[in-house]
Order: sequence, then structure tokens, then C-alpha cells
Amino acid sequence: MSHTSIPALFLGHGSPMNALEENIFTETWRKLGETLPRPRAILAISAHWYGPETAVTAMAQPRTIHDFGAFPQALFDTRYPAPGSPEVAAQIAELLSPVEVRLDRAWGLDHGSWGVLIKMYPEADIPVVQLSVDSRQPPAWHFALGRKLAALREQGIMIVASGNVVHNLRMIRWQDTPEPYAWARSFNQYVRDNLAWQGPVEKHPLVNFMQHEGAALSNPTPEHYLPLLYVLGARREDEVVSVPVDGLMMASLSMLSVQVG
Repeated sequence: MSHTSIPALFLGHGSPMNALEENIFTETWRKLGETLPRPRAILAISAHWYGPETAVTAMAQPRTIHDFGAFPQALFDTRYPAPGSPEVAAQIAELLSPVEVRLDRAWGLDHGSWGVLIKMYPEADIPVVQLSVDSRQPPAWHFALGRKLAALREQGIMIVASGNVVHNLRMIRWQDTPEPYAWARSFNQYVRDNLAWQGPVEKHPLVNFMQHEGAALSNPTPEHYLPLLYVLGARREDEVVSVPVDGLMMASLSMLSVQVG
């Protein structure tokens, strides 16, 4: 990492309950917040803002979105009152041109974003804007957007993407310590093995992730996987890629986190 470039992160966010609980994953997020250079702003990219457009939150005070159900009231009572930044939102819209970026003043921060940031930066005193994940676009397009967003890192803006590279809720096993499915373990390892891959984007194993035999079961829909591609796209060729924490929960949910820089 150069002295002017701030790391980019993909965090496997898992259950919304991680916002309240303490475990190896939340402890890792906390340590990242304590040890990484403090950003002047954060660009959050969450699996939970997935739809047919590219938009960025552009309000001064984004709301905390509780986009889940059947959890304790304490989780619904939790707020993450970080300020927004209309200025950074406008900068991102300009940076991504000619992609049309809508300046959004209704969404806010969903649990894929605030659920990890509340552990990293519990004081909620760093401006946060959130970028949507365009459901109309192929994986290579998301990787290319990450390349454009890399310029933010030179300006002290941290990219924090969140999702899960294995995310199959229909096949979850609820035992205390279930054995992961073989396909989940295999796909998670495939991602790890190819994080530092370099070459033409059209041949990137993680852009072409559906070629893996376990991909369809690991990602019945792609929204939890795609945020990873923004972080990999934002990597310079000379940068190290590391794994702050990993683990397969409930047999079919990967908590893999990735740090670039």
C-alpha cells in the first residue's frame, strides 16, 4: 500500500445479529477499524441494495434501514447515525461517468452496510455513502466499476463492500456446528485461491465465477457475491490481497473477508 492509498475491504457480513453479538468475525471488523488508516469518508457497497439501476445515497443524514424480519427488538432499535456526504456522492457520480448514476435521497444505510460499520467505527462519526449494485449488469461490469472507484482510495475514501461469497439460505443447517457442504467449502476455497489473480478481466476466474461447479449452489442469486468484484477491481497490480478472517457458518454461509492493500 502506498502512503496515499487507503485499503479496500470486502466483509462477509452474515446474520444481522452480528451487529449485536461478539464473535471472531465482529472482533476482526473491530480490529480493522482500529488498525487501518482512518478514512475521511466511506463508500459502502452492500448486497442488500440490488436493483435495476446505479444509484448513490446523496443525503446529509442517511437513515438506518432495518431490512430484515423475525429478529429481537434490540436489533430494530439499533441505529447507525453516521452522516452522509452529498459532496462525495456527486464526486462518485462524476467518477463513474458515462455510467448514469442517480443521486438518491431515500434509501439510507441497509444492514449489509451499517451491520459491519457499527463494529468498525462504532462512533458513527465518518461520513458514509452507499452505492447500489446494478442487477442488470454482468460480473465484468461490476469489476470495471471497481477499477474506476479505485481513485477514491487515493483521496482517503475507504471502499467497504459486504456480502457473502457463499450465500444459500435455503440450505442452511441449524445445528450448533454443522459440517459445511462440500460444494460450499470448494467454492469458498476457489475464491480464496484466486483473489490475487492477475490478467485480462475477461479471463479472471472470479469474474467468471459461475464456471465453478459449486457456484450455482453457493450463489443461487448473485447479489451477495458481486460486491467482492468492486474490491478486487479497485486493486493495483502491486498490492497484496489478504484474508482477515474466514469461516463457513450454518453449512452454507461464507464469512470470508478480503483486504486489498
